[in-house]
Amino acid sequence: MIAPRRFLPSISALLAFEAVARLGSATAAAQELSLTQSAISRQLKALEEQLDVVLILRKGRQLALTQAGQAYVPQVRDILNRLAQASVSLRTNPHGGTLNLAILPAFGMHWLAPRLRGFAEAHPEVTVNLSTRLKPFAISDSPFDAAIHFGHEDWPGVRYLPLMPETVVPVCAPDMIAAPLTQAADMLAHPLLHLETRPRGWARWLAALGVTADPPSGMVFDQFSTMAQAAIHGLGVALLPTFFAQPYLRDGQLMLASAQSTQSIGSYFLVWPADRDEGAALVSFRSWLAGQAQTSE
Repeated sequence: MIAPRRFLPSISALLAFEAVARLGSATAAAQELSLTQSAISRQLKALEEQLDVVLILRKGRQLALTQAGQAYVPQVRDILNRLAQASVSLRTNPHGGTLNLAILPAFGMHWLAPRLRGFAEAHPEVTVNLSTRLKPFAISDSPFDAAIHFGHEDWPGVRYLPLMPETVVPVCAPDMIAAPLTQAADMLAHPLLHLETRPRGWARWLAALGVTADPPSGMVFDQFSTMAQAAIHGLGVALLPTFFAQPYLRDGQLMLASAQSTQSIGSYFLVWPADRDEGAALVSFRSWLAGQAQTSE
């Protein structure tokens, strides 16, 4: 829902305010915007009256921002830039555009990235930009159009596309154990590697297999990639998603530490802001991603 009109200043007033804030005078702002100095002054006065807030202090011929103006101008600048970028993108590519996607490192590198060529070939009109984020964030206030989320449907203010549940397997260096363990409890005798964002990962894996004892503490990592490298070098047993572990298992850098695997504590989702209109790029990507998730099940 768009805010009430009384809270929406005109583009002309915002442009005048931003130019004055940046240049320091109405004369310079008028020259840049091809307006008269009096027109700039009128725009500033109208903006302040509409907001009922003083934004500019007059000091002779120089104009300075009040504290409120200093807080307001970066937001105005960001909005104007985003509006300009959206307009340019629409004009040059009305049926596509750019999709800014926040990804989880492991899922993005090992599951999504190998499939993106197929999307690029099917939708050359869309450019996908990827950025890494480890934890949920306020997506409505971010430059992202969508994000990959792991866990449950607990991210406020978004819509969800379920992708797939995550299955995890314990892996270790080939010379660490002679053969995959047949009893889950035997895992307690080996050093276990832990993921910072999933502190209960091993406890849940063991509990699902009937082991109630607490797992031993061990090295803690912030990403699967660094934890996998630690496992390769014999520092312990890592609990990795199957899609992440498969390349290491295939080339022999890691082996299964147990013959048993269990469903993990959550699923992967594509999420996008519930309060924004869905652009053509997002619609195309979401439809393609749903198909990819179905074929990977």
